[in-house]
Amino acid sequence: MNNSNFWRSKNVLLTGGTGFVGGNLIKKLLEYNCNIFCIIRNDNPQSFLSIENLNKEIRTIKGDIIDKDLIYNTITEQHIDIIFHLAAQVEVGVGLTNPYLTFETNIRGTYNLLEACRLAKNSGQEILSIIVASSDKAYGEYPIDKMPYQEDYPLLPKYPYDTSKACADLICQSYTIDSYKLPIITTRFSNIYGPGQMNFSAIIPDAIRSGLGYSKFIPRSDGSMVRDFIYAEDVADLYIKISEELALNPSLLRGHIFNAGNNDPISVKEIIIKVYNILDNKSDLNDILLQMNNKTTTGEIQYQHMSFEKVEKYFNWRPTTTFEVGLSKSINWYKDFLEKIF
Repeated sequence: MNNSNFWRSKNVLLTGGTGFVGGNLIKKLLEYNCNIFCIIRNDNPQSFLSIENLNKEIRTIKGDIIDKDLIYNTITEQHIDIIFHLAAQVEVGVGLTNPYLTFETNIRGTYNLLEACRLAKNSGQEILSIIVASSDKAYGEYPIDKMPYQEDYPLLPKYPYDTSKACADLICQSYTIDSYKLPIITTRFSNIYGPGQMNFSAIIPDAIRSGLGYSKFIPRSDGSMVRDFIYAEDVADLYIKISEELALNPSLLRGHIFNAGNNDPISVKEIIIKVYNILDNKSDLNDILLQMNNKTTTGEIQYQHMSFEKVEKYFNWRPTTTFEVGLSKSINWYKDFLEKIF
């Protein structure tokens, strides 16, 4: 249980609010009566933020995270206490086709934010906690017998997206050194899913939309890749918990890295089968499985698996939503949403 008294009237800055994780985090933060400021590059009426009318309850600031002066001015003028840095180029495929954009957003965006925080601190601004969202992809590819990933594993990225997240992680560490002492925690979570994920290149919303008959599912691999998934609402709860504890115990927690996942890996093929079985769409499923048998996979890590062991030790937290429950909740949300727009 998070401390509502701690959050009351706190000024919270969030990047990446138009992403579905940011939207779910904002929805949860609004329960705590804090003041939320969100830097967004463009209004997106199809974001979870807009669909749920959350944008009407927060202060949005137009701009880009590569604009360091904008970030600095926001932090100092709005007396920001807490920062969640979720803005990123998140698609592995886009990383392959446009590495420059990925590096600019994920690396430059991160050091701009942290440098603005350092300058704000030097000017007397007290920032209580900075949570930076990284990814399990930052570890690169390890053999199955090394799974689940441990926080002290060396980062061995290969592909552009993975490399961008690993670079950002190392930059975060450099800003926690004694010279700066910024209160930063880096999170490396497994694949996040749930209501409001409007990136239909992601496997779960893509499978749900096509399984409901609103699109045709086109397999991009043989479905053998194994991933760990964590529900967005669980992630929002954990972000709030970590941020609160960091603010209260900066010397203990500053510079730490925390992994989190359901510790329950599942293959892409199994996900598709689960979705289509829940939707009772057997004929389309058979066609998809036949197509997948003829596919090969490139540019993807084959097996990834996360544990919540360390985060449970430090914060007494563990995910409360099983994959089956989270998948059912997600399907129900997409059913309602897609019926409204089609």
